[in-house]
Amino acid sequence: MSAAPAPGKRDTLYLQVIAGIVAGIVIGLVWPRFGVQLKPLADAFIAIVRMLVTPIIFLTVVIGVGGMSDLKKVGRVGGQAILYFELVTTLALALGLLVANLWRPGAGMNISVSSLDAGAVATYAKAAQSQHVGGFLVGLILHIIPASFVGAFADNDLLQVLFLALLFGVALGRLGRPAQPVMDLLQHLSRVFFGIVAMITRLAPIAGMGAMAYTVGSFGAHTLFSLLQLLLAMLLTCVLFIFGGLGLIARAHGFSLWRLLRHIRDELFIAGSTSSSETALPGLMDKMERGGCPRPVVGLVVPAGYSFNLDGTCIYLTLASLFVAQATNIPMSLREQLGLLGVLLIMSKGSSGVTGAGFITLAATLATTGKIPVAGLALILGVDRFMSTMRTFTNLIGNAVATLVISSRDPDFDRTAAAAAFGRRQRG
Repeated sequence: MSAAPAPGKRDTLYLQVIAGIVAGIVIGLVWPRFGVQLKPLADAFIAIVRMLVTPIIFLTVVIGVGGMSDLKKVGRVGGQAILYFELVTTLALALGLLVANLWRPGAGMNISVSSLDAGAVATYAKAAQSQHVGGFLVGLILHIIPASFVGAFADNDLLQVLFLALLFGVALGRLGRPAQPVMDLLQHLSRVFFGIVAMITRLAPIAGMGAMAYTVGSFGAHTLFSLLQLLLAMLLTCVLFIFGGLGLIARAHGFSLWRLLRHIRDELFIAGSTSSSETALPGLMDKMERGGCPRPVVGLVVPAGYSFNLDGTCIYLTLASLFVAQATNIPMSLREQLGLLGVLLIMSKGSSGVTGAGFITLAATLATTGKIPVAGLALILGVDRFMSTMRTFTNLIGNAVATLVISSRDPDFDRTAAAAAFGRRQRG
């Protein structure tokens, strides 16, 4: 079991984070220069949490897989997760495509391609040059295999650590009883790392204040209204996806989406304020376990979802691609849009392993079309920070729902704990 913070303190954390965000907005508006200088507060918090993510994932997966009496269950859970991820991310991509066509947020901007500042996105365009569909798939498969065991941890690579943890866990499971001392040691280490997370999480309100003060202070109040059409379109699509798509999935599996959101509210505010879903990963895994989800399922689905179930990123990719096309008056036929969706079905998977993931994947996608100018990304560079927050929320909620869905089909699912946490209806 992971170490849980004291209930009284935990219950007020989200209020403290909200207070930190409000304070950050005020500082950014009233003292913008000082607000910009507060950015290291957020950077330090994110760095500390990222430092803890890979060992926590490794320990959780190894303990879960190593403790399975039936190792075939690993393959079964993994197969269910991949199928679910593919179906739900396809829905997210299609919804982004639909809203972009109906809303047409970029229409009427009439931006000349020759006037775009290609230098502003040169770094992302260069990083995207190697990301074509075929090369991306081969590269992703080879990338999962680390150069060395410790290298995966040194690089903080989620996919590589997950791969090593699966191998380690399966080996422990095959050894059986002789491996029990190792399992006991890993259990104790797991408690230690979750204890560290509980301490660090108390700094989330300060990190949220620093992140928001920097954003408002550096871009100014007007950035809250810049490209308002695109931001509203992104917000609408994410809301439709969460309360429409994910809400229906939740209802079909007998639990309340609202209760789930309340259960993970701390993680939502932490992730939203820092614009990084990684900062909420340890807490999310802990919350899902305490909500009745079996540890092996949590250990497999949550880390894998951070690479293969990025619902918010999928919405962003289709919406932003068509926005650039509309803004530059480049017509996209239905056939070309379906081709774009097909490319994104592949390119959106595993993008979290790429530095600057969302923007680089978007640049690679535009380059693949051969029609939409990559330089058009300069149009959304100023508001990408706000869109990042929206997709972070959506990614986190999507992975929480995925974990519950896969867990509900597992015989070890604790329905009593789930009913208390998520208001699950008892069936049968």
